[in-house]
Amino acid sequence: MFSRAAETTSSPPPAPWSYLPPQMSVLLVSGASRTAVWMAEALAADKACRIQLEQAHGMADGLARLRNEAFDAVLIGHEGERLDALEMLDAIHAGAGEQQAVVVLGEASEEQMGALCFEAGADAYVCVNTTTTRTLLWQLARAVERHRLIAENRRLEQSQQHRLRLEHDEAARLLGQQRALIGDLKQIQDREHAVGKAVAMDDHLDAPLTGELPDTLAAHYRELLRAYVIMGTGNMGAELAQLAERLILDRVSAQQTMRLHLSMLEELVQGLGSRSARHVINRADLLILEVTLHLADGYRRQLVGCTCAPRQLSLPGFQDAA
Repeated sequence: MFSRAAETTSSPPPAPWSYLPPQMSVLLVSGASRTAVWMAEALAADKACRIQLEQAHGMADGLARLRNEAFDAVLIGHEGERLDALEMLDAIHAGAGEQQAVVVLGEASEEQMGALCFEAGADAYVCVNTTTTRTLLWQLARAVERHRLIAENRRLEQSQQHRLRLEHDEAARLLGQQRALIGDLKQIQDREHAVGKAVAMDDHLDAPLTGELPDTLAAHYRELLRAYVIMGTGNMGAELAQLAERLILDRVSAQQTMRLHLSMLEELVQGLGSRSARHVINRADLLILEVTLHLADGYRRQLVGCTCAPRQLSLPGFQDAA
């Protein structure tokens, strides 16, 4: 009987399409020793792929080997009462999940057993009466490749989910810092007003805006934010200038504008779900910067328009001479 202990438990390197891997470690689970004999001889005769074959007698021995060792693939001989491959498939996937590549061998035709094996979790079913050694090698190789790709996709998905969680955490941290900044500025302004250091343009412009901002303004800003995230600044300069004019007419301060921006941005980020938040945060920062520039320029124009031109007064004693 040809039997060679596995020299390595690591997965074989991925082979290019249309090429077999250089080697595979395979566990053959059968109920009769003669199955292992002719299987070992057949696999050894084909030099296209080196098979490190080990044998387990019966389901209990096979499950014990799988608990203690790692194999690239498992061959199960379906031998009726001596070994039920479908029952062993259930046991394998209960212990190893879907991470183990399994190919079932049997004397029944593929039409009789193929669907049953697939439904039980096998990667392939091979009829020993009609197959060839090379076909069996390809079935094993494709099963191993399939599970390798599944594992890589799972790692990629986990990495992407971890990255998205970090991005959302970073977005929440930045929003929190911006809200804290607004609160700090408000405290500074309140302190300055208390000691009489605040300078107002006039009574009309200095009157604080009380109450919440209109719902129509919030809805309009929400739509502008969504459109800006999608299109960017290229086509929305006029809309942002009109928004700034409306904010100035409603005497909305920069702090109130920032609070409105953060409120709408938080809604947008929370609605992203599993999508990336980095692009949204970057575009939103550009939006509030552009709106703030329009707002500052508009209030500057109002200040210039309200400021009287300087007038030279006469010096004392020189009125009559003038």
